[in-house]
Amino acid sequence: MFYLVTGGAGFIGSHVVDRLLANGKKIICLDNFDNFYDPAIKRRNISEAIKNPDFKLIEGDIRDLKLLKDIFSSHKISHVFHPAARAGVRPSIADPLLYEDVNIKGTMNMLEMAKEFKVENFVFASSSSVYGENKKVPFSESDNVDKPISPYAATKKACEEICFTYRHLYNISITCLRFFTVYGPRQRPEMAIHKFTRLIDEGKKIPMFGDGSSKRDYTYIDDIIDGVMKSLDKRHAFEIFNLGESETTELRKLISLIEKNLGKKAQIDEQPNQPGDVSITYADIEKAKSMLQYNPTTKIEKGIELFIKWYRETK
Repeated sequence: MFYLVTGGAGFIGSHVVDRLLANGKKIICLDNFDNFYDPAIKRRNISEAIKNPDFKLIEGDIRDLKLLKDIFSSHKISHVFHPAARAGVRPSIADPLLYEDVNIKGTMNMLEMAKEFKVENFVFASSSSVYGENKKVPFSESDNVDKPISPYAATKKACEEICFTYRHLYNISITCLRFFTVYGPRQRPEMAIHKFTRLIDEGKKIPMFGDGSSKRDYTYIDDIIDGVMKSLDKRHAFEIFNLGESETTELRKLISLIEKNLGKKAQIDEQPNQPGDVSITYADIEKAKSMLQYNPTTKIEKGIELFIKWYRETK
């Protein structure tokens, strides 16, 4: 039996791969090493995993249905964790058709395989961006999410709906996880915490969109991986869970924490708010606590300290 991790060389996927290998699972990692950021970073993410005989890397695209059929017909795949996607709110505004193609078509291909080859458990990586400009905080899974404000958010919402359809028609066990601003070692270089750290360290200006009062529910990677593992271990008919810290941090405070841990002062380039950005994300995690026994433990102060330790060791 194999666990298939799509985008398994990426930030979240590679951490899930490492945890599964540590638990004695056999892994197929499917990744296309696209150029959204330097593919060498993704290869470094799996440099230890690739030494493990229980790890198999397949380079390919989730839009390639023939490749997927070859993978599923050649290996008995019992579990799928599917985080592979084009990520990012702002890039999706620049190239919405690519996001539709990769995120929606790619996910439908994966669900088709889950249906055809009778996968036991399918876990889909969604996003807090589906909540849009939600006025009620914290955000709950029962809130209306019919008004996404970026193509990226719209594709994630569409994928959740399609997941439900496949559960209803084909009785596949599916869990959708709405991740809230994940950070930590291996974070993608264009994401705020990594980008700010690098620019402050290099003495360059950092772009601050808005007045610095926007708030995010920053979630440390280890807590996210715990939630993913619990979702892979427990089958649900169909459920959606928020995975966050359930605490918010202002952008100004985030910058000050990075400054403190780097021992360097930020040069701030104030810019207007960006289309597609939301003013706050804030996860209600009571459902995940109750049904998954999800229990995040890493406060932002400790998480930033751990991230910058990793940044210094790897730069």
